Amino acid sequence: MAWFDRAAGGPGLSITYSRSDAGALPKSLFGYDVIARLGEGAASTIYAVSDPRSGQVYALKHVRRRSAKDTRFIVQLINEFEVCQRLSHPGLRRVIDLKISRSLLMRISEAALIMEMVDGTPLDQQKPQELPQIIDCFMQTARALSAMHYQLYVHCDLKPNNILTDAQGRVKLIDFGQAVKTGTIKERIQGTPDFIAPEQVRLKPVTFRTDVFNFGATLYWALSGQKIPTLFTVPKRQRDVVLECRFPSPRDLNPAVPRLLSDLVMQCVRVDPLHRPRDMGEILNRLDSVNL
Repeated sequence: MAWFDRAAGGPGLSITYSRSDAGALPKSLFGYDVIARLGEGAASTIYAVSDPRSGQVYALKHVRRRSAKDTRFIVQLINEFEVCQRLSHPGLRRVIDLKISRSLLMRISEAALIMEMVDGTPLDQQKPQELPQIIDCFMQTARALSAMHYQLYVHCDLKPNNILTDAQGRVKLIDFGQAVKTGTIKERIQGTPDFIAPEQVRLKPVTFRTDVFNFGATLYWALSGQKIPTLFTVPKRQRDVVLECRFPSPRDLNPAVPRLLSDLVMQCVRVDPLHRPRDMGEILNRLDSVNL
């Protein structure tokens, strides 16, 4: 993995490499000079690139269509671009441009998303250790989600590695490939098993309360170090554990967690969306009232 010492902005950007960076890199992609490989996702590779005209450094998410199954990843890339054109908030990663290459038959053969370079580390690799830091991180996360909700979009895949924090503790949410308008009924299950809401598994409409569930599952992990059981991860014969929330609360696992905070998390991960907090505004008010 390559980490950046500070945010993108041209000359002076410093990059350090680990052994995972070994291997040949493309010299350029869609007119951008490739600097380093930052990581890989499902059918995608993310590079640090620079614009040869301005020297500006960006992150580039690249997807090749090697088989028919890769089509959905290109669709997600296009969706991420379209969603991000409607979003503007310092806690949401900016998307700059979308590049597409087509074959002679006009089928998309590869695509790339040009994104803001973020100077940060995913939460799953650098979790805040003190309660005040955790609460601050998740308050920033809630504000960023609230900005998405204001535009009527649901993120649908909030999880630790989609939350980045920098050295000053500033939060940036990333990866909007699964985001949709509130009320959307998806044709297939999308989400991350350990953080997925019941309505996502059941192919019911996703709403702001879907993000509330994902948020609560992620905060549960941050407070306890453990992941909640979900309808995706628990065998059908054991689903009563999920349906009745018969699993330890964050406070059960970590007595240092205030009861008000633990209760909020457990309400966020209720199976029935109507029994969860209604929106990020309510969550922010309740996080603000937690006494440390």
